[in-house]
Amino acid sequence: MAGTLFAATPASATGRATPVIVDTARGHGNVVSLTFDDGPNPPDTLNLLEVLRKHHVKAVFCLWGDHVREHPEVVRAIAREGHVLCNHSMHHDDMSAWTPEQIRADLEATSALIRQAVPHARIAYFRAPFGAWGQSPQVAADLGMQPLGWRFDIEDWVPPGTDVLVQRIRDRITPGAVVLMHDGGGDRSQTVAAADQIIPELRADCWRLTLPLPRG
Repeated sequence: MAGTLFAATPASATGRATPVIVDTARGHGNVVSLTFDDGPNPPDTLNLLEVLRKHHVKAVFCLWGDHVREHPEVVRAIAREGHVLCNHSMHHDDMSAWTPEQIRADLEATSALIRQAVPHARIAYFRAPFGAWGQSPQVAADLGMQPLGWRFDIEDWVPPGTDVLVQRIRDRITPGAVVLMHDGGGDRSQTVAAADQIIPELRADCWRLTLPLPRG
């Protein structure tokens, strides 16, 4: 089964990656992209997949290599649901002072682990831990991954309560925003609940949930 799984990709993701950091959703007007960092992380990632399936939303999952090694079955579930895969480094280190050779070795090792879980998977993006990019955008582009940033994050690494997270999205959303959220790195049940609450609200307000731009 794993050999038949492929992650969904933006329509023109086969175009050449560039070192420009993308932070914009596809489309015009009230569009927004949801991205999730630091997984895979059962049960939260699996619960999030159920929420996204229920609301017919595709998202980007930025995968932490150590967690991929621990939970390859969750990576397969993400791919099976048609979401987009993103390399988020092996150990979630600050790469800002790393050499291109060090960065390349880390990204290649992380992608290899992802492909052990999902052979032939397309890994469309790379996101630097902490947004500490250093020389990683060029390295990622050379490896065929578009650097993926964000317009705002909901600061859910210290869970403040689902209602607070929902209100942060309401307050910070702007047309074209790529939103940073977390499905891993700790208990992310509040983030899952916030996604379940905010998605129908956004649609009721005429927002469209799309993927990020495929390249900068």
